[in-house]
Amino acid sequence: MNNQKLKKTAVAVIFLAVPIILLLLFTYVPFFDMVRYSFFKWNGTSPTMKFIGLKNYIQIFTRIEYLTVFKTSIYYFVGSIVQIVVALYFAVVLTAKIRGASFFKGVIFFPYLINGVAIGFIFMYFFRQAGTLDTILMALGVPQSKIPLWLGNPRIINYSLTGVSVWRYLGQNMVMFIGAIQSINGDLYEAAAIDGANRWQQFKYITFPGIKLIISLNLILAVKGAISVFEIPKIMTDGANGSSTFVLKTLDTAFTIHKVGLASAMGVVLLIFIMIVTFIQKRFFEGDEK
Repeated sequence: MNNQKLKKTAVAVIFLAVPIILLLLFTYVPFFDMVRYSFFKWNGTSPTMKFIGLKNYIQIFTRIEYLTVFKTSIYYFVGSIVQIVVALYFAVVLTAKIRGASFFKGVIFFPYLINGVAIGFIFMYFFRQAGTLDTILMALGVPQSKIPLWLGNPRIINYSLTGVSVWRYLGQNMVMFIGAIQSINGDLYEAAAIDGANRWQQFKYITFPGIKLIISLNLILAVKGAISVFEIPKIMTDGANGSSTFVLKTLDTAFTIHKVGLASAMGVVLLIFIMIVTFIQKRFFEGDEK
């Protein structure tokens, strides 16, 4: 028996060794290197690094060009909230027994399956001057002089990019909500209907409490996505006209102006911010359940 247990333990260790080693090599080692670099002034290629302490972190929170990119994240965060609300609405409607529900589920989820780079190119031509959107608006009678530059006007460019992001990820949130709603015991709805509860009351007292953890998860993903947006603004505008995000600014700092130490500090700040928001949301939902 001892030999058999030893063999089982050995097999488990062998199978776990490979993913653990890969996790250490490609996740934890680079992470600790990033933290270490954040305290140095380094261009990424020089054999020597100058220790500067917390100066990189101070620079992030004192220089205007690094603070303004946080403002861009607000557009995506608000868009993510709208996206969650709309996805929840579609999930509630499509879990009901309506005709063509499967078709609409597929249509709404399909954009999530498309590669982000492809979506960027599609909407770059959609929003460009005299592009698809302008052609549709002119066909509806809108004068060309009244049509704004969707990707050229700093006042509306982030609305355009946020709309693309909402369109892409709406289906993902909807599918998660549908799975959570379908896991709720149907007898609860039948009992509520017998007691005279209407649709809103059923949602408020049965559906919403039953999917609260999924809503919490989607909020966490929304915050993470809002401050780590990359593909869409990179492909469509390359950060021009006030559309640069925190990730774009970090990559530009590291690989364009070659300030790897400062870029590493920006990466650490991004991680800490996501962890703080995740902790707050987790505590809020846990406290509400208690």
